[in-house]
Amino acid sequence: MALIRWGRDDEWFGQVDKIRREMETALSTFRPFFETSASRGYHTSVYPPVNVYGDNESYIVHAEVPGVDPKTLEVDVTGDTLSIRGERREPELGKGASYHRCERSFGTFRRSLTLPDRVDSSKVLAECHDGILEVRLPFAEEAKSRKVAVKINT
Repeated sequence: MALIRWGRDDEWFGQVDKIRREMETALSTFRPFFETSASRGYHTSVYPPVNVYGDNESYIVHAEVPGVDPKTLEVDVTGDTLSIRGERREPELGKGASYHRCERSFGTFRRSLTLPDRVDSSKVLAECHDGILEVRLPFAEEAKSRKVAVKINT
């Protein structure tokens, strides 16, 4: 555990944030023991994990969805919010089989992300390859940057 040094307010908040991150890391190692395949519904952890980046034309979201049938994935864009829904089904174990350890979670999930700017929802593309869902979200016209000529008054 970190030692808290009391000083300026920004140092104190930084120390508190560091402790919060350390606690989240420590507790995440126990998460698989609390989440079992018997618990149905939405995951308590953040799933699917995503990377979001942008280029000059769009935002690109990569979501890890291994073991999820792409046919069950739903991608919805409303305003500046992207929602991903799906289900990872628990495999049939067979007659007389039981788990000795179950760390993978199963069930339905929903993840919503707020994007920095509006996107053109009519041009959104989503593809799934090798357990990675890629969603391309082109910027809305009003969100694209434009060069403006500067008039000089003489």
